[in-house]
Amino acid sequence: MLDAIRKLIGDSVPGTPSTHSKVQVNDVRVAACALLVELACADGEFSAAEQARIMDILQRHFGVDEAGARLMLAEAAAANHDAVDHFVFTRQVVKDYDVAQRIVLAELMWQVALADGSLDSQESYVMRKLA
Repeated sequence: MLDAIRKLIGDSVPGTPSTHSKVQVNDVRVAACALLVELACADGEFSAAEQARIMDILQRHFGVDEAGARLMLAEAAAANHDAVDHFVFTRQVVKDYDVAQRIVLAELMWQVALADGSLDSQESYVMRKLA
């Protein structure tokens, strides 16, 4: 389980500057972030609380610094906008993450869904759909 979490957050080591400031085009972290953005926007608005929660997730769990998190969020939002459906992201997550990592991602998705203090019916629908 710990190895799965280490792989999820990458090579970042607490107390040292992040080595993951740059975002790669086919980075599974961008796909996971795109799913977080999809969920956050499911109720028709991307609240400041949801955006802050995603930024925190990117920095804590995905091993990027603040600039890298902003870049990854922008990349994920653009990818999400350009995608025909979210299955392109779920396929990449299933391919690159093991079961334990996908469970951690699901927990992070619930945190985003509940970040604004309520669970909208559309957010609930998207969570069930992505599960």
